[in-house]
Amino acid sequence: MREHSELGVCVLLLVLGVLVLTDALTMDVDITQRGPVGPKTVPVVVGIGLLVVAALLAMDVLRGGRGEAEGGEDVDLSEPADWRTVLLLSGIFLGAAVLIEPAGFPVAGALLFWGAAFALGSRRVDRDPLIAAVLSLFTYVLFDKLLGVPLPGGPLMGVL
Repeated sequence: MREHSELGVCVLLLVLGVLVLTDALTMDVDITQRGPVGPKTVPVVVGIGLLVVAALLAMDVLRGGRGEAEGGEDVDLSEPADWRTVLLLSGIFLGAAVLIEPAGFPVAGALLFWGAAFALGSRRVDRDPLIAAVLSLFTYVLFDKLLGVPLPGGPLMGVL
């Protein structure tokens, strides 16, 4: 079975395709909707695409096709994974997810950006918090004010 391990990806694509199609076909659509393209169209196309790719990949694997081994441009595959960085990034992401509702997106986003920079090796405490705050505020204004995607403002809601 080791030579056919790529079949696991086929199964994953198949399950994902069935899930997307099931969800799309059971979607409630307003009866007054007009036109050929509705909210079901894109999920149905994506679901069918996933099923087709799963079938084609399975046929290729069963016929002896193999994926090319990862060469990595600037990745030394003999080095072990940096679990400290992975765990730091995971903790920072989860912390931002917990803080987004009570503190608001600008604060949680700034902590997320600053924490990610720190976890990835930046130690510029004079510059990184400022960049994180500007980037977070810019993202908040872009999504909340310009695109109309509501984000929690937290204590800054009245200010922004």
